[in-house]
Amino acid sequence: MIALRLHDKRDLRLHEEPVPTPSDDEVLVRVTAVGLCGSDLHWFHEGAIGDVVLTRPLVLGHEFVGVIETGSRTGERVALDPAIACGACAPCVAGNENLCVACRFAGNSVDGALRSRLAWPERLAHHLPDSVPDVEASLLEPLGVALHALDLGHVRPGTTAGVYGCGPLGLLLVQLLLRAGVNVLVATDPLPHRVAAVEALGATVAVETRRAGIEILPAAASGGVDVAFDVAGEDDAIATAIATLRPGGRLVLVGIPADDRSCFTASIARRKGLTISLCRRMKPSDLPRAIDLAETGRIELGGLVSERYSLADGPEAFAILSEKRGLKVVVEPQRGAA
Repeated sequence: MIALRLHDKRDLRLHEEPVPTPSDDEVLVRVTAVGLCGSDLHWFHEGAIGDVVLTRPLVLGHEFVGVIETGSRTGERVALDPAIACGACAPCVAGNENLCVACRFAGNSVDGALRSRLAWPERLAHHLPDSVPDVEASLLEPLGVALHALDLGHVRPGTTAGVYGCGPLGLLLVQLLLRAGVNVLVATDPLPHRVAAVEALGATVAVETRRAGIEILPAAASGGVDVAFDVAGEDDAIATAIATLRPGGRLVLVGIPADDRSCFTASIARRKGLTISLCRRMKPSDLPRAIDLAETGRIELGGLVSERYSLADGPEAFAILSEKRGLKVVVEPQRGAA
């Protein structure tokens, strides 16, 4: 089989490797679609993400779907949870498996999905309805993360919200906020095609900017929004969020910053008495929720996919991802395969 491994910063190489042999609790999966995201980009540019550093050639990719090839579920299309929680640590026992201290995560601590096949725990393989195509289904994992962020924001009908950073995850979050009954939704991004995308989804205000203040707020939210989401992982987005939040508001940090550091002016946040939450991946229940939203057509996935590549063209896919020219970049490991 073919695997795409990151050897060093910007150094991706194709390898011929044996097909993995699944253990008793695993199934062999033929990978059909893998979404590339910001964390993959961190690995590609920095050879690290946060304090986890590349120590061996690593297969990236954690937003993946495929077809089971072994066991009683052979032939079943599935979306896979990329987080293998230990189930025994204190966070897991408390129901916070996304905070597992011994988690094995695809494309991070263990090899991910940018390969023809992989063995993965069967319990983490969720049935994929026929109505959700593979390429669209590769967005289900980020949709699960967006659901977790939505929960952290304590959003309810009538809430006013800001989303700062409108890449694919931000656009998914915008859709969820509108479905949740948000009254006013303000969004910013420095890239014009992303601003156009969020306008098309129905944002109240969409502004092409890297950093802004209360001047972007409409009259209905002139006192500040109730909740703001940084989905860019950049200090300018956090500054915009803090500036546009009302006193007593809530800030949810979703984006992953470069160099593992975020900075903001403490006095402004302190005077407003803001509550700050950080979004760590998704909870196990979020992927089934995401599948249900996609199956019932309550969320738009297909329109977010702008680029599709074969595994052999993986380096080109990462080049496009780096340039941020489109929206969602998807690799299809079986594309062009003999």
